[in-house]
Amino acid sequence: MTGRWLMKSEPDVFGIDDLARVKVEGWNGVRNYQARNFMKTMKTGDEILFYHSNAEPPGVAGLARVAKTAYPDPTQFDRKSDYFEPRATTADPVWYQVDVRFVRKAPRFVPLDELRGMPELAAMPLVNKSRLSVQPVTDAQWAAIVKAAGL
Repeated sequence: MTGRWLMKSEPDVFGIDDLARVKVEGWNGVRNYQARNFMKTMKTGDEILFYHSNAEPPGVAGLARVAKTAYPDPTQFDRKSDYFEPRATTADPVWYQVDVRFVRKAPRFVPLDELRGMPELAAMPLVNKSRLSVQPVTDAQWAAIVKAAGL
């Protein structure tokens, strides 16, 4: 069974157009344990709603898939990185990332305000003030968002 996820990225840092250009990218820099643990359960081929956060407006911008399962995030070992983690060692990494592959830009961007108004999404962490950057999506939530986005 394919898992379904929502992953947030700031479009001025790395947006759906950037993923379309590079095709596959490591989803690094996640520094929340729950989000990390979700990534560690992802399987190759899992589907992703690519969400633009810290944007005006924030919302769902496209689709991606997991291209490579979780592996140690290399930024945790780089002392010059904003994501350096002094507790991490190569033998005992703290943070993980997955690689994501571009699938499609949404024909219609779906803003957060619209998502909040959809009854099918009432229980979705995204619409309940969750700041979690990686979160699971149910089949019903997925279907509602994909339909709204024209995907």
